[in-house]
Amino acid sequence: MTMKLFIETTDDSTVLLTGCVKTLTNNRRANRLMRDSFECLVEDDRIEISNVVDFHRCFERIDYLAKLCGIETEYSDKSNDVVSRYLSEESRFSAFSQKALSIRNNNCDLNDLNAFKNVLIDQMPRRTLYPLQMLSAYHLAFSQNACNFSVPGAGKTSVVYGAYAYLKNLPDSDIKKIDRLLIIGPLSSFAPWEMEYEECFGSKVVSKRLSGITPDAKKQYLYDNDPAELTLLAYQSVDSIVDELKYFLRKHRVMVVLDEAHKIKNTSENSVYAQAVMSLAEDCSSRVVLSGTPAPNGYEDLYNLFKFIWPTKRVIRFQIGQLKDMSKRDDDNRVEQLIDQISPYFIRVKKSDLGIPAATVHPPIIVHMKEDQQRIYDFIEQAYIRDLMSPDEKLFKSVVTKARIIRLMQAASNPLLLEQPLADFAKIEGIDFAGVEEDDSIFRLIRDYSYNGIPAKFEKAKEIINDIIADGGKVVVWACYIKTIEFFSSYLTSLGIYNKTLYGETPVANDELTPDNEEYYLTREVIIKEFNSLSSELKVLIANPFAVSESISLHKACHNAIYLERSFNAAHFIQSKDRIHRYGLPNNVQTNYYYLVSDRSIDQTIDERLEIKEQRMIEIMEKMPIPLFSNATDMGGDEDVKAVLRDYARRIKT
Repeated sequence: MTMKLFIETTDDSTVLLTGCVKTLTNNRRANRLMRDSFECLVEDDRIEISNVVDFHRCFERIDYLAKLCGIETEYSDKSNDVVSRYLSEESRFSAFSQKALSIRNNNCDLNDLNAFKNVLIDQMPRRTLYPLQMLSAYHLAFSQNACNFSVPGAGKTSVVYGAYAYLKNLPDSDIKKIDRLLIIGPLSSFAPWEMEYEECFGSKVVSKRLSGITPDAKKQYLYDNDPAELTLLAYQSVDSIVDELKYFLRKHRVMVVLDEAHKIKNTSENSVYAQAVMSLAEDCSSRVVLSGTPAPNGYEDLYNLFKFIWPTKRVIRFQIGQLKDMSKRDDDNRVEQLIDQISPYFIRVKKSDLGIPAATVHPPIIVHMKEDQQRIYDFIEQAYIRDLMSPDEKLFKSVVTKARIIRLMQAASNPLLLEQPLADFAKIEGIDFAGVEEDDSIFRLIRDYSYNGIPAKFEKAKEIINDIIADGGKVVVWACYIKTIEFFSSYLTSLGIYNKTLYGETPVANDELTPDNEEYYLTREVIIKEFNSLSSELKVLIANPFAVSESISLHKACHNAIYLERSFNAAHFIQSKDRIHRYGLPNNVQTNYYYLVSDRSIDQTIDERLEIKEQRMIEIMEKMPIPLFSNATDMGGDEDVKAVLRDYARRIKT
């Protein structure tokens, strides 16, 4: 006999539960969740839930609790407006989810798909989507609310514009009609969205960047009766204009796109950015989540992403604590249930799906440090290794340990980076850093390094750059530290090699930085446009992976990358490689990576660790529906520190 829980509404704020009440209350977990969720009076044969504000969410919660106990729910008064609307919506959502899953699995109505394709051919004359992009765009246009977790370089922006083109072309009477886009993303994403629009539609978009302007100017724009077709907003700006954004979303038919959406993954109530963005969800006409790394820390990172696209549904039926627990176990059978729950609402294209010609990874180029640099490196290494070898686990995991790893990396690459840290150290120790004169003083070596020598890596990189330019190519040089970027840029300039730099402090164009302003020509948009022009004289771009790893494409003009410096962060490393190795490369194009590695140094440990991490990440990304990464973004995680100690021990034995 089927056990049932009967549900009825008795007034405007009360729900009564009868039937298998004891089954519910005897289940410790269900009973605890019920009491945490509701104001309820529990009796032997009934439960009265009072002060209900949102019946829809109340019914969802009751259904969830019943499923925990293995009992069915039945609504006693289905003619009640509140109940009938809920049951109707649940039925439609279930049917919708099944169709969305069929589309995702490429089981489409061919007539409907062809009609969709014809609209895109007409509306997007400059861009032809490849089959997986077309399927992704069709899935998004059908569902209106979806996640795209495709790898960098898969063309997620084009997919969004494909769905947008279809929805915008619907008649005004259609409930799915969209007429504007709001992109919330990092500042670096603004220009790519604007440029991709022109690439797709053949005309420049009327856009508005809500950055670099006063809060009052932002608010005034959002209250405008005729705002731009494309509005661009940074995550950090949302909290200050939430009310105005809600007005904007209610007044217009807006598709809201969260680019690099893992930035709202934090489920803590203290996460201002995440909470502000989440509060907009119910007012969006369409919701899109884009991220190549949706779960960098664990399955709990997915919670906000799916809550944003379906704020009134429990797409993920696990609690945050459960998701965290699932992330710790490779064989947790609940993961399969999670994937089943979210499958209708996301699409993911792997790199192997793109058919990109394989890149050429040249063997690490071993660079021998010059005498002064070697002395500096040996001093730093010997001074720090003793502490790294401490048996004290707290010290091993401390911030100080991570900082010393960074000093080793700086010494192996460019001792010029050590001048300020050593000056600060000398000040603490009471040493007159500026007045040090002893010839054998390590302080003097570091202080005077900029006058006495050029790092060997700089010279080797210059040789490779000259060969690339002579062969008619362009090259992006990646470095971790801003001073290295600036020093190397000055070094190349002194040799007559025209170059430009791109890092966090490179300004983004806004209403105040226009072509009439000289600073406009120093913005990242202008620099990238010049570098991407095949006819420009700019052949060398020096950039920081941390600041340029998102949303930027360099593959149309540049097919060479030199790594002057690398850290243990595999995520930034892989993302930087994807800047020049993306969908759309012709089969006859060779992409080249050159890694400069200082001999007998931490560089060699980093090279080995990155190779291990990269292979593991690629394997995970290709095999797992939702890739989880461990120690991929760490800056000197436990395993990295152990590898540093192991390699030091090897070197001193030889």
